[in-house]
Amino acid sequence: MPLSSRTIALSAGALVIVGLAASYVLTQQSGDNPFAPCQTAVLAGAGKIGGAFTLTDENGNAVSDADVLKKPSLVYFGYTFCPDICPVDTARNAEAIDILEEKGLEVTPVFISVDPRRDTPQTLKDWTDNVHPRMIGLTGTPEQIKAAAQAYKVLYQVPENPADDSYIVNHTTFSYLMMPGTGFAEVYTREIKADQMADSVACYIEHSS
Repeated sequence: MPLSSRTIALSAGALVIVGLAASYVLTQQSGDNPFAPCQTAVLAGAGKIGGAFTLTDENGNAVSDADVLKKPSLVYFGYTFCPDICPVDTARNAEAIDILEEKGLEVTPVFISVDPRRDTPQTLKDWTDNVHPRMIGLTGTPEQIKAAAQAYKVLYQVPENPADDSYIVNHTTFSYLMMPGTGFAEVYTREIKADQMADSVACYIEHSS
């Protein structure tokens, strides 16, 4: 399938998924929340976003959320065969992480595949190493990925009987900031720029101590 056709198919599907995910009401956070100065608008019921998972990392090791999210982390769900959206989003995240490193702040980029059929650990390693040297790629069984996606309120749809390996996986395109000890902090849409994301993440880190 030509790239342009695949791009159109993915973009249209992703808009549907994002539209469904965005149906969660946006709300302002305040009160005793130490991160209140950093927050703009986050998903209602934020405390329910994120949670325990067991997956396989790009080196073939079984890992848990406790193993992966030891530092502030940007978590993104996607797949390596994604023709345009995932590469653009993860490149933006990588740029934001590099900006943060220049500020002396270390944030872990995490990429969780929603396409375990094609995304083997080695495939993930090759892909994530190309995006950012510290990016952690995670895959797993369909059941493990489903559980992780549900914890993060991520929607995705893998074709049941694809004719070949050129199939598209519709999926939510949010990036989630997870903070050690407190969990979910912020969600970023595709529209935010790398420098804006870096400024936002830096604010959360500075208010976490």
